[in-house]
Amino acid sequence: MSNPEIANSIRTGAFHTNVHDLGEGAPVLFIHGSGPGVSAWANWRLVLPVLAQTRRVIAPDMAGFGFTERVPGAAYTMDAWVQQALDLLDALDIERADVVGNSFGGALALALAIRAPHRVRRLVLMGSVGVPFAITPGLDAVWGYTPSFANMRRIMDVFAFDRALVTDELAQLRYEASMRPGFQETFGAMFPAPRQRWVDAMASPEAAIRALPHETLLIHGREDQVIPLATSLTLSQWIPRSQLHVFGRCGHWTQIEHSARFARLVGDFLNEADGLID
Repeated sequence: MSNPEIANSIRTGAFHTNVHDLGEGAPVLFIHGSGPGVSAWANWRLVLPVLAQTRRVIAPDMAGFGFTERVPGAAYTMDAWVQQALDLLDALDIERADVVGNSFGGALALALAIRAPHRVRRLVLMGSVGVPFAITPGLDAVWGYTPSFANMRRIMDVFAFDRALVTDELAQLRYEASMRPGFQETFGAMFPAPRQRWVDAMASPEAAIRALPHETLLIHGREDQVIPLATSLTLSQWIPRSQLHVFGRCGHWTQIEHSARFARLVGDFLNEADGLID
């Protein structure tokens, strides 16, 4: 049986990136989070087909995650991830795209918009990292994951508000994903303790965030135990052209826990830039 997480292999700099590329129209780059065993498809599988009905959706596995080529000795830094995103846009001949970032991916989307503002049209930051905050026990547990079904089950309970979403079957699938060759070795080396330093390393300078010219949609789950709602409140105060939507009864998985609402909200926001909504 083919694995839906494996899509197109695109050359980005010195390695190949696994990337989903669906639909036609205005391009949207989706950047996933940093959970164990994560991939672009695992993060975005419910919303990509919906948004691909009206636009081109592009969802890569960032370096060190998913099925993107792992290069021995590679540096997993914000600079490297931003360069990968730019290399991917170049390889696909995309001059400018809307960018949707989840958690770690939000910090990356923010850094991309700051460093290459002309390549980004609109920003969507969901449960985003990118500003200073004290690491939560939830995030510390996610980044400190060691492979076992029990640990994966425990982490997934932290991610979702509605525990009914976190079935043993789903936890087993994500545990097996985290155990694929190379996955845990990369993940374990990426965020070693003490982990506050990785939160700090992903933060963009306040002055640079305040200078962002982009229309930005901030989305956060009120009950998020991984990234505190306060990060999006801070971003909403710092980004001049921003709006914030908070989902109640929602943890860190807005795009999964409220997938239809999430897709509609993002679709409407991007349609404004297309002139489809007054």
